[in-house]
Amino acid sequence: MLLVNFDLQEERRYKARLICLAYSTNDGDIGAENYGKVIPAGATMWGMAVECKEIRRHHRVSGKEIAGVCMPEKLKFRSLTYASANSDETIEPYTTEKLSRIPGGYKPLTEHFQILMVDFNNLQELKSYSTSTSSKIHVPVVKEGILDSIVVWFTLQLDDEHTLSTSPNEETCWEQAVYPIQGLLDYSVKPGDSIMMEVVCQDCYLRIQNVSLVTSEYGMDVERNFKEKNSEAELCSALASLQTASTLDSVGQECMLESTEIALLNNLQYHEYFKAAIGKVLSTLSLHEQSQSMDLDGQSAELNLEKNQSKNSIAPDPFYVLDVSEGFSILPIIAGKFGPVKAYSSVEKEHHQMALSLISEANKFPKETLEFWLGHLQEESQVLQRPKLDKLWSIIILDVIETSGLIQQDVMEKAAISRCLLHSGGKIFPQYVRMYGMLVESRSLVLETAVQGTDPTLGFNIAPFINQFKVPVRVFLDLSTLPYVPLSKSVELLRVDLMNPYVNSSSKEVKVEICKSGQVTGVPFWYHVHLDEDIALDTSSESSHWKQAAVVLDKPIQVQGGDELVLCIQYHKSNISITVKQ
Repeated sequence: MLLVNFDLQEERRYKARLICLAYSTNDGDIGAENYGKVIPAGATMWGMAVECKEIRRHHRVSGKEIAGVCMPEKLKFRSLTYASANSDETIEPYTTEKLSRIPGGYKPLTEHFQILMVDFNNLQELKSYSTSTSSKIHVPVVKEGILDSIVVWFTLQLDDEHTLSTSPNEETCWEQAVYPIQGLLDYSVKPGDSIMMEVVCQDCYLRIQNVSLVTSEYGMDVERNFKEKNSEAELCSALASLQTASTLDSVGQECMLESTEIALLNNLQYHEYFKAAIGKVLSTLSLHEQSQSMDLDGQSAELNLEKNQSKNSIAPDPFYVLDVSEGFSILPIIAGKFGPVKAYSSVEKEHHQMALSLISEANKFPKETLEFWLGHLQEESQVLQRPKLDKLWSIIILDVIETSGLIQQDVMEKAAISRCLLHSGGKIFPQYVRMYGMLVESRSLVLETAVQGTDPTLGFNIAPFINQFKVPVRVFLDLSTLPYVPLSKSVELLRVDLMNPYVNSSSKEVKVEICKSGQVTGVPFWYHVHLDEDIALDTSSESSHWKQAAVVLDKPIQVQGGDELVLCIQYHKSNISITVKQ
């Protein structure tokens, strides 16, 4: 996203902002003592508690059961923004979102409140923040809802006259800081409740920690983070000061996940579809083996007797399933539900392996059902090989689409190797992928991709230099909130076949009919991930953990309804390029 295209309501604010320079001497001393005032002179940090389903699904695993797989109570998933109050970790305790564009919107649960004021011209005050202890903030709830996050933004005081705000209500280039709430046993709030939190500046980060909920009952303020809200015993215990705020920190084992991995666990459709597709393949293979066994048994009564005796003493060979998805994946556990299956996971982080082992135990799998494949290999690059010298895989699961909206690197090379390692009748998941796109007019795409003219930058002609470094494809888009006007219907742009990787074409031309007059500025695209002919996942759906991407044109194309344009798609070494011809 390019900041230089942001157009303030008053140009004088920009002039004030441009005064903000780096004052330094040769020995590295920086400060207002030698060079006057620092600009901005100060900042006020504001916060607000919000309900937001999109934030929730990226930071809290909601399901107790996923596609028939039970999640153990003692296993607690956390996003990487979570750190306990006593943690020495220096990871960023927040993420960022442009709340004005977040899918599904958000609901304020409190009025905005002041968190911190900073005077950049007071050196002693700035030094004190690195050693200061935490301060407590008590905020009343004004709306009923689910507490998902504390959102933080700034008001920058440039001088006595000029201010800049990064508030979610302002149309600016800035996102807001998001502190997801994790570790509570109950997230519901209502008017009359209060939210307690501790605020501290640590490791150059503003940290919001030890968030708890307080409700007024029986004329007293009681922290109510209990598993059973209506438990009379717990209430009495709290009133007698025998129990304080209870969180999940002291119970169970934690598994830290990326926000996209948590969103994937919350994508129930994804797991249900994989369960159905895996079941179909294993059922077909099982029937095929039974048919072969019956053919052999029918050769003679003597052979039949010998075979039956052998069956009683030797267990049938399991089906071998390999999951080489990126990051944390429970697909091997789902495959294990169809036993006899030997499921191999390629996860390498110890806490991920611990989590999968706990899930396997909770679902009463035999210990030998789940294996961690990288532990059997000398090098990670050898991940695609036979499970045993005399065995082949029944199913190989590949990650084809990145969460950013692009096709994974080297996916066709992996598909070609995987195809050679499949048992007869075995499948690669997904079997093929269809890429879809459409022509749109979107000023937002243009402004966030390249510098436009000289007006937004006070007449400075920086576009020729800055635009040399622009990227041709915008990633991590959400089409449901991107401001755009569709100028055509969606069309299939490309098909990538993983079961037959050598038949894929590296280039394709697609004619697209214009259905509305306007200026074509970009081509957003997404995918239908086909696990088989009947089961497909749409990466642009509301429940998808994937984002979308878009090619942004260097120059807009003026079109009228009924016109036809030609899209030229090139697919080479997992990279996609799209050009538009009139």
